[in-house]
Amino acid sequence: MESNKISGILSVILGLIFIIFPVFGTAAVSILIGVSLIFFGIVLILTGFLAFNIIVGILAIIVGLVFTFNISALSVLFALQFYVIGVLLILAGIVGLISDSQISKIASVLTIILGIISIVLGGFSIDQPIFAPILIGVGLIIQGIRLYVD
Repeated sequence: MESNKISGILSVILGLIFIIFPVFGTAAVSILIGVSLIFFGIVLILTGFLAFNIIVGILAIIVGLVFTFNISALSVLFALQFYVIGVLLILAGIVGLISDSQISKIASVLTIILGIISIVLGGFSIDQPIFAPILIGVGLIIQGIRLYVD
């Protein structure tokens, strides 16, 4: 088996774990991100004693500790990402509608609809922390299938 097929199978398995055990998936990702940020902060502080490195390193360590010990922080960050993407999509759709560019009006309306859907998904993610790992699981399964087929 080539590496793409193996990566695809592992991605599908990981996606199924996220969907079947969303609390475990959220905790695992949150802890992994937290520990990574803690190490990043420590390395950043030790690489140079510049004020910028120390400030960013301390902030990375604090955020890393939050992610490590508070798994719901990941859902809030996930929701924030949906909100930002939704607002950007809506703005891009509005610009496409009012400008005289080559962008079709149908594509602009679809972009606005996708932006609204993204904002709704962000609301679901903040309201239900279990929603984020299920979406991550679906994304992993889709990516895994794509990797396996290619």
